[in-house]
Amino acid sequence: MQREQLRPYFLLIVLLGAVVITAFIFAPFLKPLALAAIFAVVLQGLYDSVARAVGARPGIAAFVTILISTIVFLLPVVLVGSLVANEARAVYGSLESESVQNIVASTILRSTENVGGLVPAEFARALSTDVDTYTKSALQWLVAHGASIVSGISSTLLSLGIFFIALYYLLRDGKRMRQTLIKLSPLDDCDDEGVFLRLERSINSIIKGNLVIALIQGVLTAIGFSLFGVAHAVLWGTAAAMAALVPGVGTSLIFIPAVAYLFFIGTTIPAAGLLVWGLLAVGLIDNLLGPRLIGRGMQIHPLLVLLSVLGGLFLFGPAGVFLGPLSLAFLFAVLSIYVADSPRGV
Repeated sequence: MQREQLRPYFLLIVLLGAVVITAFIFAPFLKPLALAAIFAVVLQGLYDSVARAVGARPGIAAFVTILISTIVFLLPVVLVGSLVANEARAVYGSLESESVQNIVASTILRSTENVGGLVPAEFARALSTDVDTYTKSALQWLVAHGASIVSGISSTLLSLGIFFIALYYLLRDGKRMRQTLIKLSPLDDCDDEGVFLRLERSINSIIKGNLVIALIQGVLTAIGFSLFGVAHAVLWGTAAAMAALVPGVGTSLIFIPAVAYLFFIGTTIPAAGLLVWGLLAVGLIDNLLGPRLIGRGMQIHPLLVLLSVLGGLFLFGPAGVFLGPLSLAFLFAVLSIYVADSPRGV
């Protein structure tokens, strides 16, 4: 009798131990697995279309879906990446040359003349003298951390391989896995379906609201920089697209220094033109279209979306752009179930 009473507690302890061990095993692969699940939801429509075309062959359909999406995504990335790499090498070469101090010094001294002497000349000379020291220190840091960069590339390649393998199986067996999770969950099936539905809407809104808007803003930034005479427009457009993934801050991290640079070197009209371009062509997309796409699908206040993105970046790195808002959406989905069940539990 006593053994029968202890049996549930023993099973619970064993289950918790197994969960903890499994969590530690899967922890290094959490981000690629989570990203694979996110993109499996995004590519579900394409997978269904391919599955109808190839018949009842889910494995082939999943492979073709990944192949199509990879080609469509990788071709522009490779093209833009080659341009960015060439411009980055040019910037690196200019920083490495001995003339960089003279160039920056003359720019700083000219800027003091353009702003009417508001900046003391002694301060400008001291700042220009320190530029060479800071630049060489930065280059030395890059050389010293070369091994860790290579190690990071190896880790990235491993994560990329896990991502594609997980994406293949999630596309092929995703619906069956979903039904299994619903059966194992102690919640009602309708509640589980509600959680999955809310997460799917959130994922689609994040992809539309972040990636698409960031891509548009990056292209517009590169065009604006080319029109108004800022060098290495493709490189800065790519940087603007990455900065645009942070709602509320976005491309201002790239535009403000560029406008200030054009103004300080005396090109007032291009500086004003780039400022207007940033406010109209880029800023309106960020302030109007972006929050609408994100907030509509997630049904969460834009402030909470902003905080979840920033917190996700600190916690998960670049993947936090997706995982932060998704965690928030999951929290609200579970809270809605709890609120709906609480009157019945009282």
